[in-house]
Amino acid sequence: MSAHLETVVLDSQGLSAWVAQDRKALAMFQVFHEMGADLVVSANTIVEVSHSRVNLPRLNRALSRVKVEPVTEQAAKAAAGLLKSAGLHGHKYAIDATVAEAALRQPPPVAVLTSDTDAMAKLCDDRVRLIGL
Repeated sequence: MSAHLETVVLDSQGLSAWVAQDRKALAMFQVFHEMGADLVVSANTIVEVSHSRVNLPRLNRALSRVKVEPVTEQAAKAAAGLLKSAGLHGHKYAIDATVAEAALRQPPPVAVLTSDTDAMAKLCDDRVRLIGL
């Protein structure tokens, strides 16, 4: 991760790893912080990581430190376009598409911290850097 990043977008696994205080993820977040990168999540990601066992105080603390991108009608239509262009469809990829759409709107250089590098590569082409979890 030597290259400078302006923005790092977290998918559900990225946000979950932070909330769970995963050592590898925390080390990456320290590097992102040191380079001054903004952290971003799609509003849908909050829904995806919320479940009965999530540590709400930790989730709320993490969310207080990120920019939450709303999923507007325009964003949803753009995400649908990304799905179509990538040849993907269905609920399995719907939230990934909103994460990709949010990433593509951020100031470059942008990276996405994701557990699904295959889908994200299809959705983002080579316009964002992918960091696998």
